[in-house]
This record gives sequence, C-alpha cells and structure tokens, in this order.
Amino acid sequence: MYELESGQQSPSVPVRLRTVLIIRWIAAAGQLATVLIVHYGLEYPLPLALCFLTVASLAASNIIITSYRSTRGRLADGEALALLGFDAIQLACLLYLNGGLANPFAILILAPVVVSATILSRRATITLTGLAILVITGLAYFHLPLPWAPNQLELPLPYVLGIWTALAVATVFISTYVWSVAEESRRMSEALAETQAALARAQRLAALDGLAAAAAHELGSPLATISIVAHELTREVAPDDPIAEDVRLLASQSERCRDILADIAAQPEDRGGAPFESLPISVFLQETIDEAGSRESETEVELADTCEGPEPQLPPRPEIRRGLGNLIQNAGQFAREQVTVAAHWDGRLVSVTVRDDGPGFPPSVLAAIGEPYISTRSGRGEHMGLGIFIAQTLLERSGATLQFRNRQGGEVAISWPRAILDTASR
Repeated sequence: MYELESGQQSPSVPVRLRTVLIIRWIAAAGQLATVLIVHYGLEYPLPLALCFLTVASLAASNIIITSYRSTRGRLADGEALALLGFDAIQLACLLYLNGGLANPFAILILAPVVVSATILSRRATITLTGLAILVITGLAYFHLPLPWAPNQLELPLPYVLGIWTALAVATVFISTYVWSVAEESRRMSEALAETQAALARAQRLAALDGLAAAAAHELGSPLATISIVAHELTREVAPDDPIAEDVRLLASQSERCRDILADIAAQPEDRGGAPFESLPISVFLQETIDEAGSRESETEVELADTCEGPEPQLPPRPEIRRGLGNLIQNAGQFAREQVTVAAHWDGRLVSVTVRDDGPGFPPSVLAAIGEPYISTRSGRGEHMGLGIFIAQTLLERSGATLQFRNRQGGEVAISWPRAILDTASR
C-alpha cells in the first residue's frame, strides 16, 4: 500500500456535531423532567433554582456551540473530549445538589465514559475515565443531602464507599471493554476498506492490461509502416543533410516503440530472464534511466554514503523496471533541470528515491495520488495520472511501499524489505 507522509493519525472516529447536540438536548430535557417530577410530583423539596441553573448551563452550551459552529461539521478528538468532560461535570453538579452517590441517578456518570470509549481515542477515554473517578470521589464526601421526608436518611459511610467502589470499577471495566470492542470493530472496518480498495485497484489494472494489449495489437500495423518509411528516409537522406539526425532519431524511436509493444503483448512467462541476470542496484537504476530517462532534464544515480552491507541485487522482474521507469519519466516531465534517483540500503530495507526539482505535487491531489485518471502535477498540459497509478501498482506487486511527498520538488520514496529482494534474486 502506498503511504503519504503525515502526522500520526488518531484512532478515533469523527462524530457529527449534530448528533452530539441532539443527545445533549435530550439529556437536558430528561434532567429537567426528572427535577420537575421529583419536586412537584413526588413533593420532595429540591433546590429548584440551583437545579434549573445547572440544567440551563447544558442548554446554554448547546446554544453557544450552535451559534459558532455548523451542525453539519464533525468534531475532532479534543473537541469531543471537551464536550463530554463538560457533560460529566454538569451531571456531577446536579448530583451534588441531590444527594451525591446516594442518588440513584449517579449511575449516569458512566454515560460520557461509554460514549468516549465508543468513538474517541484511547488517550481521550483514559482522560475521561480519570475525570469520572475524580468526580465520584468528590461526590462521595461532598454533597447536599437527599430531601427525604419527614426525616432525612443518611447512608452510612461504608455503604457510600461501596457505591464509590462499584462505580469506579464499573467505569474502568466498562470503558476498557467498550473501547477494546470498538477498536477491534474499527480495525475490521479499516481492513475491509483496504481490501476493497486493493480489489478495485486490481480490477482497474486488469482493465488497463486489456486495453494495453488491444492498443498494442491496433498500433502494430501503423507503427510498422512508420518504421519502414523512417528506414527508407534514412537511406535517401544524405548524411550531411540538416534533417538527417531527425530521421535517424525517428527510426530509433520507432524501433523502441516496436520493442515496447512486443513486450506488452508477450506472455508473463516470456518476460524477464534467468536468475543470473540479477544486477547490482546501481547498474539496474542506470539501465532503467537509460531506457526511461527524459531528454528534457539531466538524470543521475546517487548512492548514499551511509549504506550498510553489500550492494543489493535487483531481480530481473519487469514490474520493477517498468514501475521505476514510469516514475523517472514522470519526474523528468516536471523537473526544471535535474532528476535524482537515490539509493540506500541496510540490513533491513532497500530504498530508492526519485526526486525532481520541479513544482512538486499540488496539495489538492496529494491525498488521492496514485488513483487513475487523476492529474498528479500542474503546469505542463493535461495528465490523466495513469503513469503513477501503473507504476505504483507494479511496484506494490513486487512488495514495495511507496510514499509521495514534496521536498523542494516532487519526491517518491520506494522501499522493499531486503529479504524480499534477496529471495527474488537467487
């Protein structure tokens, strides 16, 4: 799979702000209804003004968020953590006014933790779990009494500590369990998405293989005619004629086209060569540059000074040569003056970096680079992105990993586990 250079991504799932706001409105409505039923229906005297103020703070926060943010947006990990932390503290304030842990609704302190474990990262869930334990610890010792009538019921301290222990253990256990299950589900979803993407890429490449074979068949006849005409012109044009060099170039390029079409039409078992044709990486890269290098810019091989161990041997696999060739050609098209093909190896990895001094990859397409029919550069005509797509797919078949990035120009880093190349070259 290709990779894009970026920071470490949070494993959280972005949640819609609209969803969170609806849940918070429901919570505010439920709190208000409970306070009214207990105070007026069951006739237990509650600190009504403070309870209303606490519930109003939750509603006010929703109104403020709605006025500054679009409800269609999604919350980042930190933003969702802040909202859930506020909800936990707001609920704690309401429980403080109504008996603390002796209130049956103290179990609701688990709700923000469960939500966090479902959609947020591990760090956010641990933070919210710690906040919940801190809150229930405070409520165990600091709270207004429950308004029992006619006499107030005071629960003994051991019983309150038992409630605290049950809530603390439940908070830790449920958050850990829910987060583990949710993380496994996220991994399965990501694996399924990657598998579907790989299958789609393979299907598109198979379609391109068929188109390439059809194109090779259709272009064979006109190319043969061009080759014949070019060779006839070579014989008829005098060596000192001003167009003699152009005619010779036309003939050589037509021969090259015929070789390429013949290679495309060949069966897989007819391509490549014997194991003894494996080449040192420096020689392999230079031959690839000679075949695919652009005439518009200078291309050179650069071997790193920090290489470890003997020079690796690249196997005679056509997908490696064609994949690297496509990347070198793409770099040559957009380089101002220089294309560098740098190689580095150690005991674990073999890396090849194709770097040009051109404008680089536009940020708008960097995330989608490697997909077919997407232009990967700007400023020099129209490009469908097929070259990058084909190169990436061919190199991934050989076990390579690709990174696309901008570093004073466009840069593509290709790396293989050394064990794969050593095995293939034997």
